[in-house]
Amino acid sequence: MRIISLNANGLRAAIRKGFYTWLAEQDADLVCIQELRAHPEQLDAHEPPPPGFHCFYSPAERKGYSGVAIFSREQPDSVIHGFGSEEFDPEGRYLEARFGKLSVVSIYVPAGSSSEVRQEAKFRFMKEQSAHLKKLARRKRDYVLCGDWNIAHKEIDLKNARANRERSGFLPEERAWMDKVFGAFGFVDVFRELNQEPGQYTWWSNRHPTTRERNVGWRLDYQVATRDLASSVKRVAIDTDTRFSDHAPLLFDYA
Repeated sequence: MRIISLNANGLRAAIRKGFYTWLAEQDADLVCIQELRAHPEQLDAHEPPPPGFHCFYSPAERKGYSGVAIFSREQPDSVIHGFGSEEFDPEGRYLEARFGKLSVVSIYVPAGSSSEVRQEAKFRFMKEQSAHLKKLARRKRDYVLCGDWNIAHKEIDLKNARANRERSGFLPEERAWMDKVFGAFGFVDVFRELNQEPGQYTWWSNRHPTTRERNVGWRLDYQVATRDLASSVKRVAIDTDTRFSDHAPLLFDYA
């Protein structure tokens, strides 16, 4: 089972840069996309997705903002839009597809870098997700939550840890929350099951044109899974050669 995840930073823009052409060559079973910035009717009119996929979207009510999607080779048993949040479900941040005892989620954690108001919203999202993740952990299901978590968990997960300790995405409160996700909540950082190397980043700022060439980045994108599913991972890869957005695609293979 190959699962691909990408923050597209505008799916229509990513399509224009060749995302669908690339995707058709990847032999993916499931694709989780974040930051659609479009509604389904806009996407279908722009360019249809690669053949062979069932496509499900959870766009934000606000146009040109947020939104998540799942493309699947198999028809899911059911699709769940949102996680029961009055504040965040209208922003299109959570979409779950169920296949037997497996659930695949496309998740987009809010960024807090634009203002204190958005950082407080991010903290509220984290609090609500804590309760939700605890509930998922109690179920007898395999889960993988794929997406942009907008947090670099450890110092190894960004280039300049010391300079960014007080910056959104690497705040102590955010990192402590990720400790709980990968600790008390019982989930696993699947990438780190197979790759413990430094310099493995998934996002590079567009504000400085040479950050990607110099690999001055952050690992903000994850596949977060329950233990049994995580233990079946055979390959993890970050495709840094493609440039569909300021994020790189993740390609994970599970047995």
